[in-house]
Amino acid sequence: MKKIIFITGTSTGFGKLAAIHLAKQDNIVIAGMRESSTRNKNAADELSKLSNIEVVDIDVTDDLSVKTAFEAVLLKHGRIDVLVNNAGVVGYGLVESFNIEQIKKIFEVNFYGTIRTYQAVLPSMRRLKNGLIINITSGASGHTLPFMVPYLASKFSVESLTEGIQEELRQFNIENVSIQPGAYPTEMTDGSKKSMDGEKSDISAQYEPVASEMLNAITSGLFGKMQKYNMDPQVIVDGITSLINMENGTRPLRLPLDQIAEGTDKEFIEKRAEIKARWLEKYMG
Repeated sequence: MKKIIFITGTSTGFGKLAAIHLAKQDNIVIAGMRESSTRNKNAADELSKLSNIEVVDIDVTDDLSVKTAFEAVLLKHGRIDVLVNNAGVVGYGLVESFNIEQIKKIFEVNFYGTIRTYQAVLPSMRRLKNGLIINITSGASGHTLPFMVPYLASKFSVESLTEGIQEELRQFNIENVSIQPGAYPTEMTDGSKKSMDGEKSDISAQYEPVASEMLNAITSGLFGKMQKYNMDPQVIVDGITSLINMENGTRPLRLPLDQIAEGTDKEFIEKRAEIKARWLEKYMG
């Protein structure tokens, strides 16, 4: 049976690739994006011409927009089998250089936007006692890095959501998984997609020259590794596809997809799960 798959953030990157790939597999893909008739019109038109893709305008930072988009899809199709929370924004800079409003904007998209889509889709999934929600987080969202603290904090918040809500949803046969990508060449990393960067240049200047030296070392290493390991965004799309095709009850809570990490990401997840199990035993046992 065809699956109804709702993907947010499909104007670029992982979201767009996933929409095209999953539609070719004879699923019905709801390609969500904001400003589909203006700034992202070209992407919307491109996807709309493809079989099995329906473009829906949605701004995950807006309550009414999210509510309207999901209600329209549910009215037409009666269900949403899979939700892929891919919409996201990145931000670089020293913590002290960020205005609070900038940090709030990062969280509005990455965290609160995810909460909004959960609350919009869960009533129908609970009613049908079936559903899968896939959250795209970050390979570093289980810890953090300098110059990316607000961004990674927002992604770690989604990790917390994914982990905590899994047990809440178990009785309804609804699963959720976080995919943890490493560094991939997409619009989010090549600078073509607007980011929410620290704006207080007077503060940043007081960290120089050390801050620039550290940042240059991090970014040069990052882009160098992407080339060395030939990081291909299709890996993330294949990960999404594999999760969708798995039998209910067999999906992992987290799926790290980062060749650069050379297995340390998987080791981190396994150790964390092991320690949590022992912690729970102390409290619940």
